[in-house]
Amino acid sequence: MTQKTHDETTVLVTGASGRSGRRVAQAARAAGLTVREASRATGFDWNDRATWADALRGADAAFLVHPADVGAPEATLSVGLLAHEAVALGVRRLVLLSARGEAQARPTEEALRESGADWTVVRAAWFMQNFSEGPLADEVRGGGLVFPAGDAGEPFVDLRDVADVVTAVLTAGDTYAGAAVDVSGGRLLTFGEAVAEIAAATGRPLTYRTVPPAQYAGDLTAFGVPPEQAAFLVEVFEGLLDGRNAYVSEGIPKILGREPRSFTSFVRESAAAGVWAG
Repeated sequence: MTQKTHDETTVLVTGASGRSGRRVAQAARAAGLTVREASRATGFDWNDRATWADALRGADAAFLVHPADVGAPEATLSVGLLAHEAVALGVRRLVLLSARGEAQARPTEEALRESGADWTVVRAAWFMQNFSEGPLADEVRGGGLVFPAGDAGEPFVDLRDVADVVTAVLTAGDTYAGAAVDVSGGRLLTFGEAVAEIAAATGRPLTYRTVPPAQYAGDLTAFGVPPEQAAFLVEVFEGLLDGRNAYVSEGIPKILGREPRSFTSFVRESAAAGVWAG
């Protein structure tokens, strides 16, 4: 990669139709990189190894985000296998999106390291966009949020900042090869405080209620999540939200030379776009 200009560099972006991959693709294009989108819509499937080679062949680098939680066993297996195949096909520069403070994610990160790739791991705090896209957003639109997070603070991070960091890492040659980078927002908020900010911006009387992890697992299974997956997710949440992540990381200022986007700005933009309209 270091011998090519940005517009000569092709980056494979997995999950290109999802929350993180879509934003990485946008940021990479804005930086002048040639983006090759990989998703089921383009014929790529994490669960079908036969689709990997065509997506990887001829690329210079790849951004890896697995549809399952990064700490799930299927993510560890697939990331390791794809990373080895990428290296065999000459795609040595690999960037993995991981989770800050998630112990279950370490085997997946290790699988990437063992592939022989020039790897970088970007460990992100809880996404702001979890409140505006996906199941939690549906709950908020419905009038509130029930979640197994108590009073621990979390430095919610904007996915646009995560995408900018991934792009900066990809365009910095070998500067971040072999490194794990932690990224977060610049302010600690509890989940209750986050919902209160959304309520203030939307003018809606939204509520937040914390529940014990075991009860939340039961709620997930009631909504159709398989019991083993529900148990795994609750185990992850228990670790992420027990206070160990109640600190701000300096990855964004260090790499991007600016402060992270604020949760308040994210909420105002999203509210103005009607994201939480009931």
